Amino acid sequence: MKLSHKGALTIQYRISFNLMVIFLMFFLYLWLQPNRLIANNQSPGHLRVGAFLAVTGQASFIGAPALATLKLYVNLLNLEGGLLGRKIELVDYDVGIDPRTAQIAAKRLIFIDKVNAIIGGSTAGAAMAVIPIITKAKIPYIALASSESIVSPTHKWVFKSSQTNRMACESIMNDISKRGISNIGIIAGDDGFALTMLDKCVEVAEDRGIEVSVIEKYRSNTRRVRKPLERIKRKTSIQALLNIDFGSSPAYVTRGFRNTGFDIALYQTQGVATLDYIDLSGEAANGVRLPVPPILIAEKLSDSVPVKPILLDYLNLYRKRWEVRPSVHGAHAYDALMLYSLAVQRAKSIAPIPVRNFLEKIDGYVGTSGIVRLSPENHLGLSSKAYRMAEIQNGEWVPID
Repeated sequence: MKLSHKGALTIQYRISFNLMVIFLMFFLYLWLQPNRLIANNQSPGHLRVGAFLAVTGQASFIGAPALATLKLYVNLLNLEGGLLGRKIELVDYDVGIDPRTAQIAAKRLIFIDKVNAIIGGSTAGAAMAVIPIITKAKIPYIALASSESIVSPTHKWVFKSSQTNRMACESIMNDISKRGISNIGIIAGDDGFALTMLDKCVEVAEDRGIEVSVIEKYRSNTRRVRKPLERIKRKTSIQALLNIDFGSSPAYVTRGFRNTGFDIALYQTQGVATLDYIDLSGEAANGVRLPVPPILIAEKLSDSVPVKPILLDYLNLYRKRWEVRPSVHGAHAYDALMLYSLAVQRAKSIAPIPVRNFLEKIDGYVGTSGIVRLSPENHLGLSSKAYRMAEIQNGEWVPID
């Protein structure tokens, strides 16, 4: 049968169209296949860990040691063969303290860099800002900031490796109770940390039956603390004073406390667990008690404390590599990376769902702050013993519990 010219053109058109459809489907398959692997975080030969931290700027004292720790231990893990035979690649962004910049970094890590997990959030604002993005992307995220709100309420994909402000308050109030003190005063700064910590400590004090009979506030980062101290001095019934703040102001409160003639106990918070506070306060700091992370008193801990060998190994390796002593913020990053590594090894996969599920089942990991017991209801897993009470004596932290 002879085809007309029109019929021949129609068949030719159909063949061309079908070939084009087949080509497009094949191209789409090739394009989607690696992206399916990436979507499931199973890209062959690669394991990427993302990080967004405050490496520069006013919170660099938090982010810089965290990044230094991640770099050190990623290299060490790779020297040992990586995880599941895959080399680890660290992809990091400096976001300062801006929550919006943190969100941009998180999106880039997830959708462009195709990371398998994210560690970061040096500050509460940055850590909290990315939670909706993490939740939608369904990728494991271990935050480093101290805010309890990061994991309370619990978010399915969000975990945390650092102590909370409430834990610090519990340590302080427990020590106050042990000394038979039942009536205290509080003097606090007015920044975000101080106000959040103030609420937590008042709440914990009430739970312990400790009366907070006076609260005075001053502008954070000021030297002018004499007047609120004098007003407190007139409250003769108090048996101890708690100062809540960080930066330089607590040192001026400490010196003012001595100069005003108080003869009661003075407590500070973990916000001043630094040598700068001791140096600026001078002899006035002697006798001050405060909760400190175990890393500050690692060498002085009893050999029976499980975290001691972990801390000493970390301190030794960090100092050898970077020639400085690490801070607690570096220790939080260490724990985050080790928790993720443990979950990958137990899951025998780098896919997000099994890793998340095994993260949630970790029970008994010995980290730098304590023994971690995670569960579906608890994505932090630390107890109040993650802080240790210390007293400053002759310019040194001396453990008292």
